[in-house]
Amino acid sequence: MTASPIPLHPGSTAETPALSTLQPPGWKKPRGYANGMAGRGTVVMTGGLIGWDENEVLAEGFIPQVEQTLRNILAVLAEAGAGPEHIARLTWYVRSVDTYRAALPDLGPVYRRVMGRHFPAMALVGVADLVEPGALVEIEATAIVPDAA
Repeated sequence: MTASPIPLHPGSTAETPALSTLQPPGWKKPRGYANGMAGRGTVVMTGGLIGWDENEVLAEGFIPQVEQTLRNILAVLAEAGAGPEHIARLTWYVRSVDTYRAALPDLGPVYRRVMGRHFPAMALVGVADLVEPGALVEIEATAIVPDAA
């Protein structure tokens, strides 16, 4: 197991970053995600969040829903003192994998605008439907907030 540290956060030091990327030797480096993450601190988990605003109005279209969903994740994590750099895992549920694939050229810039260049472990699951009518994507997040020094 090779751990490569990610940018440091409050409460972490050069010797003990909050999160480390896990990349087995010889594996091709993934683009836009990590194969695994390790960390130490308070674990924060979100429910499955979707692309609606605080008034429960859904954004129109796949990319706008993804952007709003990511912003919603950050709003929930902020309640625990966490930011995008603390996210260890994202699980995406999409109604259409084909729509996701077609959106990839536009998805990267939106992701980086909201989350920065932090790419946690991720999974994408195609589902037949989501609970909220009109929702095209639902994302769960797991974050690790480092313990105070």
